[in-house]
Amino acid sequence: MSNQASVWLNKSRRPRLEEGHPWIFANEIGKTEGEATPGDLVEVRDHRGQLLGTGYWNPNSQITVRIVAYGALERMDAEFFRRRFERAASHRRRFVSDGTSCRLVYGEADFVPGLVVDRFNDVLVVQVLTLGMEVAKEAWLAALIDVFAPRGIYERSDVGVRTLEGLEERTGVLYGDCPRLIEMTENGLKVQVDIVGGQKTGYFFDQRENRASIKPLIQGWGERSGIKLEQRDTEEGVGVLVPVNANGGLVTFPYWDGATVLECFAHTGSFTLHACDYGAKKVTCLDISEHALETARHNVEINGFTDRVEFVAADAFEYLRKQVAGRDERQARANAKASGAKVDTSKPLVAEGRTWDVIILDPPAFAKTKRAVEAACRGYKDINLQAMKLLNEGGYLVTASCSYHVRPELFLETIQEAAKDAGKIIRRIEWNGAGKDHPQLAGVEEGHYLKFGIFEVRSRKEL
Repeated sequence: MSNQASVWLNKSRRPRLEEGHPWIFANEIGKTEGEATPGDLVEVRDHRGQLLGTGYWNPNSQITVRIVAYGALERMDAEFFRRRFERAASHRRRFVSDGTSCRLVYGEADFVPGLVVDRFNDVLVVQVLTLGMEVAKEAWLAALIDVFAPRGIYERSDVGVRTLEGLEERTGVLYGDCPRLIEMTENGLKVQVDIVGGQKTGYFFDQRENRASIKPLIQGWGERSGIKLEQRDTEEGVGVLVPVNANGGLVTFPYWDGATVLECFAHTGSFTLHACDYGAKKVTCLDISEHALETARHNVEINGFTDRVEFVAADAFEYLRKQVAGRDERQARANAKASGAKVDTSKPLVAEGRTWDVIILDPPAFAKTKRAVEAACRGYKDINLQAMKLLNEGGYLVTASCSYHVRPELFLETIQEAAKDAGKIIRRIEWNGAGKDHPQLAGVEEGHYLKFGIFEVRSRKEL
């Protein structure tokens, strides 16, 4: 007979637990039996007394119980965590080609709710999000060392969600040697990560596959500039295909067929690196944070892409609007000139009015609560609308949202509304979520936070 306290669920509750959701909310609990200290394991029973699982308990949180086993469990000891971590490692070996750096443990989806572990080569960075995992720290720390034998383990529990669990934010070394800057590899590219000062754990692994998916967008643009391949006799041989411009001159720039690319909210410049690696002609790497751009500059330099990347420290909303204003002013002058009207060329243009072949929008979460969804959608619509206006005809919009509360269908609807207002027709090329090192539990919508899409953008008047 177990000595654990138990919680009994309401008869009228929705059977979310049976459908795979590991959270028990306070309003789902009908009664409790026995005594438990916050953070302890408790049995979870239905209204008839049938055991449904075991979870850790925090009466001060709206998520009062988080399930860790769908049966009886006496304790979350080092052996419990070792089994969970070995299973998580097996999943990454199977599905993540470069498993030396990835999301190693993903909370609920790896059946250790409240614990996130990212691996950067031989250093682990952990986030502890819940009281139950805080209480079990000694056990999971020992298991991490045993299973992964890391050089060091660094904690980045500096996230506001801890306050909902009655916990303070905390950072610092938990084990071994943890250098602040670590150079890892993603999709064959070198990336420096700041595990101390970077966002979240220092890097966003969830976009790994999505970053690689932009490869088909980056080449095939030379013809727009009047460049074609012709057979000519060269030092390399007779009848060699070489790029030739409209005047018949040989084009020597190696990236003549590459796209012009704008990456907004660049953070460490990860999409910029991939665009350059895939042959981009020129990339504008934009972020409001100078610290982020310093890391992006370093990443561009160590990969040998410096000559093709410009860095802009600016607010993305303001920058996009400024470029649209400049483009509109130039178009107005061109239209006036074509109609024979007098144009005052002594007045300087208000903005640059640049355009690009590919624009990438990967902003931080705009909606962290349900109440923020409406304002978030206005923000998503604004940046996507402005970006569509700045794309060259037939260009590609790469856009993402990591706001869980903005559901996929709502995000897609927002993009479609932006296209309508911009006078554009869009074709969906990609529609993805997070990568395979971020597995998703069926029935747990909270894990389906990332929306990523690629759209071909054309003007209505051109079709």
